[in-house]
Parts: sequence; C-alpha cells; structure tokens
Amino acid sequence: MDSQDLQRLKNKYDIIGNNAALNRALETAVAVAPTDLTVLVTGESGVGKENIPKIIHHNSLRKNSKYFAVNCGAIPQGTIDSELFGHEKGSFTGAIETRKGYFEEANGGTLFLDEVGELPLASQAKLLRVLQSGEYIKVGSSKVEKTDVRVIAATNSNLFYAVGKGKFREDLYYRLNAIQILMPALRDRKEDIYLFFRKFTSDFSEKYGMGKVTLTNEAIDLLINYRWPGNIRQLKNLAETVTALESERLTPTSERCVVDADTLGKYMPKDESALLPVVAKEMRGDPLPDSERQMIIKAILDLKQEVDNLKARMETWVPPVPALKPADEPDWQGPGAPVPSVEVGKILDIHKEEPRTLSLQKISKEVIMKALEMHDGNRKLAAKEVGISERTLYRWIDKYRLSDKPEKKN
Repeated sequence: MDSQDLQRLKNKYDIIGNNAALNRALETAVAVAPTDLTVLVTGESGVGKENIPKIIHHNSLRKNSKYFAVNCGAIPQGTIDSELFGHEKGSFTGAIETRKGYFEEANGGTLFLDEVGELPLASQAKLLRVLQSGEYIKVGSSKVEKTDVRVIAATNSNLFYAVGKGKFREDLYYRLNAIQILMPALRDRKEDIYLFFRKFTSDFSEKYGMGKVTLTNEAIDLLINYRWPGNIRQLKNLAETVTALESERLTPTSERCVVDADTLGKYMPKDESALLPVVAKEMRGDPLPDSERQMIIKAILDLKQEVDNLKARMETWVPPVPALKPADEPDWQGPGAPVPSVEVGKILDIHKEEPRTLSLQKISKEVIMKALEMHDGNRKLAAKEVGISERTLYRWIDKYRLSDKPEKKN
C-alpha cells in the first residue's frame, strides 16, 4: 500500500496515528483480507483491536455477507455453546424455541471472536472442529451441520502461556494463529498521543458546545511520557474529563482554554508502575522460535511445580520432638524458682557455677545423705531441700542403696 491508500484506510475507519507498527498492522490486514486464513489479533486492552477484523472483512470476498462480533468474555460459560452453535427447543430450561447460533447466522461471512482466551475448554474443542471441518452440532441435537465462516480472533492475554498452563488447547492455538497481527500499545506510539488528545477534545467540545482545550509544551511532555496502562480508551476518558471541567461555554470572546502541566497533572493518575503488572515490551529483532519459547515455558512450569511440591511438604512436616534424658525431668515440672526483681533484664550465664546450684549431674551421695539426715529420713523434706522431686530422690536412694533413716552423728 502507498501512503495515500493507507491514509484513506485510516480515514474510513477513524484510525489516528502514523506509528510504523500501526501501519504494518493495517497493511497486513489488507494483505490477508482476500484469503480465508484465520487471523489472530493480539495487543493490550484498549489499543483498538476491533478495527482489524472490520478491515479484513470489508476488503475480502465476503464483504457482501454478514459480519458478527462476539465478545467471548461477556457470555456466561453455561450459554456460550448455545450462543455460538445454537440450540434445539427444550434442550435446557428456558429454551422455548429453536435458536440459530452465530456460526449459522454468519454462514458465508465473517465471525470476530473477541477475548477468545476466555472460552472454556469444552467450547474450545467445538471451535476447533468448526475451524477444521466446518462442522458443528447444536445444543440438544445430534445432527451434524455445516457452515462456511471465516473466523478472526482477538485476545489481550498471552495464549501461548495459557497453553502451558493447560487453560487453552495447543492445537486450537496454532489453528487460530495462522496469521498474527499485533496492535502496538499507546506508550509505544508516543508520536500519536497528542494527536489522539486533540481529536478527542475537539470531538467532545463540538458535541457539547464547550471551548477547545490547548496544552502547553510542558503539559504535552507530561501527556506523552505517561505509561497509559489503559491505552487509547484511558486517554479518551482523560481528554473528555479535562475538556468538561476546564473549558468554558463558547462565548464571543472565549473559544479556547490553555491547560498547563500543573492543571493537567491533577487529572493524571499516579504512575505507580511498581504496583501494576506491566506487559513485557515487544522484543526487538527476530522473535524467539516456537521451540525455544516452549522450552522456556516448560522450564518455568517445572520450576513452579517443584516449588508447589516443596510448599506442600512443608505444610505437612512435623518437627521431631527431642528425647529427654532418662534421669532428667522436663524443665516445666516442679514449682520453679521466682526471679528476683533485681535480676530482671539481666543476662544469665548458664555456664557460671553458683554456690547453691544442685543440678542432677552435681548431686552426690554425700548431699543425699546429708539432706536425709537433716530431716530425719523424711524423703519429701529432703527432696525439697535438695531441689528435686521425690521420684528423683527415690532413684538416687536406690542407686546408692541408702537407708530411709540414716543414723545421726553424735
């Protein structure tokens, strides 16, 4: 296409801009239009993907037949098959009559399936059959019917990644992806951003009789350097908001208002890009072959599976309980010794020997005998004197073969 033909195409479909990637997408659409190849239109939400299937249909041999656009993401999963393939009377609750589906209605024409990645797997299998053989079956019927429809699909998600996650059929992905047309994001079309702004403000001011908005150079810089995650749709909303709130009604002396960077900044959302998911920029140069991309996706999925398995094992892991020494008792048993107020906050040295420390390892035969002698063989009092339980004292008495009432020394 020469530049004049390209500009006439843009004027016909109200397409703005001179970006090279945009021009390449439009030229590809016109080039594949005479064929019946399936086309997959990709790009972020709000970049204007809906123009491509219209261009293809109106420049194809099917231009005099019907054209339907279906948003697959807006149809409930329970009724998507009925919408696409039709249903028989009484096939489900509410089916009071036989209904044609889009594939039957669009026979001989073009069917645009927007957000095709939202189709459930069962519907994907039926779509694949239509694409391969032109055959389909209505809901509630057993009769195979034929249709001749050219399908153009669009998505703002990564279908190749969805294939790796098992959410999209691989065979359907390659069937739809015979020709891929990428619509560039607005942040990659900086030279077109101010053109869009002027177009939207001009249309809005003319429609509602308001003064036109003009930006200062600093305001233009602010406009084109914003990342525009909502793309053209977001820019249009901002342009109309600024026009409505900043311009004045047309008067004989005032037809235009100037908006500076500070004023425009009040309407610009904060660019908290660190908190938002960002679609990776288109790689420059030759794209990765499908085989290498598949290997990368598989490696990522395998790594995720290993992480999930490790997390599952950690959730069920129970730490082992250390065994107590036979001669010891748990620290929490016994009355315990209160900490003097003067000692609170100090660091205790567990290796420093204190005069009255009577651990089980340091108790000797003489200490046991002395305690029993002091309390006239009363084991309870002797155990309390030493600082151990009666049960432990019994074990030590048996070990040293001590009598219950040792003779007192004169």
